[in-house]
Order: sequence, then structure tokens, then C-alpha cells
Amino acid sequence: MKKKYVHCVLIIAIICSGFAFANAVAEESGTAIEMRSFTDSLGREIMIPEKLDKVAVSGPLAQMVLFAICPDNLVGVATEWEPSAEEYLDSKYYDLPLIGQFYGGKGQLNLETLLSSGAQVVIDVGEPKKSAKDDLDALQKQTGIPFVHITGTLTTMGDAYLMLGELLQMQRKAEELSQYCNDTCSMIGKIASEVEKTRILYITGPKGLNVIARGSYHAEVIDMLSDNIALLDNPSSKGTGNEVDMEQILKWNPDVVIFSPDSIFDTVADDVLWSNVNAIMNDRYYEIPFGPYNWIGFPPSVQRYLGMMWMARLLYPDNAGFDLYHEVERYFNLFYHCDVSRVQFDELVSNSIGRCGGVNE
Repeated sequence: MKKKYVHCVLIIAIICSGFAFANAVAEESGTAIEMRSFTDSLGREIMIPEKLDKVAVSGPLAQMVLFAICPDNLVGVATEWEPSAEEYLDSKYYDLPLIGQFYGGKGQLNLETLLSSGAQVVIDVGEPKKSAKDDLDALQKQTGIPFVHITGTLTTMGDAYLMLGELLQMQRKAEELSQYCNDTCSMIGKIASEVEKTRILYITGPKGLNVIARGSYHAEVIDMLSDNIALLDNPSSKGTGNEVDMEQILKWNPDVVIFSPDSIFDTVADDVLWSNVNAIMNDRYYEIPFGPYNWIGFPPSVQRYLGMMWMARLLYPDNAGFDLYHEVERYFNLFYHCDVSRVQFDELVSNSIGRCGGVNE
């Protein structure tokens, strides 16, 4: 109890010192900070500085979305970059302080780091929690920093970027990203509407006994492009999915299995029980590309557009006639601000499309 009390006193002291510092700077410069009003996706009217050049993010989902539009304005990261990201991203982004996240995950929001970062706004992106309005209002009151929520789902990320463009006054870049999201959704949606959808299970976990159930937030790409046969009464909202047993998997007997990068793709062919599953018997099992993140989700952020294109090309090559490498290269340029070589691409898809004889055959 005493430690908790001391910690609270420390946070309050930091908050007060931060306000004192800001007031001192304003008084010394003799200028007042110009403010403007912004209404977020929750209908909250928030006063923010006229010019925003120091931005914090609420979690990994927001981190990925914001990195695409304003990488040089980020004052910190919610979670450390995945080791694989170092192969692609500029090294300067690895020096950003770790602020943590305030919804789920392994880390909690570090108020001391947030307050010392100079952040002018904290942005939350994604599907709003039921308590989001109260949560953000409380954090805003506690820190004195505006907290903004922008709703963004798989099919509405284009609208989310337009709102971010207005918030950050980066309309030109926002429009480019929005157009990309809308065009990709339209293209993949058309393909999905034309095909007879394949019966699929999306398997996660080190034992290969977790499934991403139909209707869950993490299943949006799978549900769009396949017949997700993991029908459960209570789909988990977690990226690890629902745990089932081998008897249930054998009963479902999928025609295709897609494994997450942390699962049993490398050993499943040698498993006696799995050898009775149609997908394994017919060599129609694949591993989701990972780099810098899982292309299908976890976190379920904007990188899922890569997953949409990959999955359409993998399952329905006759309908998805586009050059996947070209599309991935374009995404990396737009959202990661870097190039991806053909060698890197081939490695990314080596356990999926690479097993099918190439991307355009």
C-alpha cells in the first residue's frame, strides 16, 4: 500500500511539474498556444493545439496506423518494434521511448514517460471499448493531455485516415492512405463476392489447438475471404483465439489450414492426428507471412490489408490476378516508408505462396 501511495504522489508531482514547466515557457515567450476544437469518433469535443507535432499512441494498433501518416511526429511507442521490423524500418525509430498501452497487452501506460515526452495529444485507433469515453475522459483529466479516439475497422480504415488527416493537418498524406485502403477493400471485396469460398481453419498457439472463431474481431480477414468453419458460441476477442481440442478439429476437417507464425506449421506434417485432416493430407496448409508483423492480425491493425491481398492470391489465383510482389512493395512504401526487395518478399511468402510454385503461376 505504501509503495502504491508513493507511486501516486510521484505521478502527481510529475504532472504538476509538467504544467508548471509549460506555463513557464508560455510566460517567458509571451505567446499563448493557439487552440482549436476537434470532435473524435466518440462525439467528444476536445481542445487541441493548433499545430500538432508531438504525438503519442494508445497501443500497438494505433502505433501501426499512426506510423504510416506521421512517423516523425511520434514521441514514443506503445510496444517495442518486433525484431523483424529492423530489417525494414529506419533505425531512428528504434530509439523512441516506450510509453506502453492502456488497453490490454503486456505493458501498461507509463504516465511518467508519457508526461516527459512532451506529447500534445494521445491518439487511440481501432474498435472502441464500451468504456472508451469514460476511460479517455479520465486520462485526459489526469494528465492534462488531450486523448482522442478514431474508430477504424478493416473496412472503415479509409475514413479513419481522413479523420487523422484533419486532426494532424496532414490531409494530403491522409487522402493517399485513405484511397489506398478504400481501393484495396473494393478490389478484395469484389474477388470475395465472385468465388466459392474455401473451408478454412485459422490456427494459432504453440500447440496448434487455438482457433480464430468466426465473428471475432481478429477473424475479419478470414471471414471476408473464406468459409471460416470455426463456429463457436463465444468467440474470443483475444488474438490468441479460442482453445479447442483435436477431436473438434478432426470433426471440422478443414480443406485449408492457415497457421499463425507462432504455431505448429513446421511440425504438423509429422503429427499422426493431424495427418487425418484433409488440409494436411492434401498439402493445403500454409503459414501467415510475418514481417514486420503478422499480416492477418495480432494486432488487428492496418497491416491486415497485406493479409487481404495475400489470402486472395493464395486461395483464388484465377480471380486475384494481380502481382502480389508489386502490391506488397507498394504497401511497404506507403505504410512503412521503406522498400522491400524481391528476395525479402520471397522469404516472407516462402511458407505459403512460395509452396504453390510462385505468385503469378
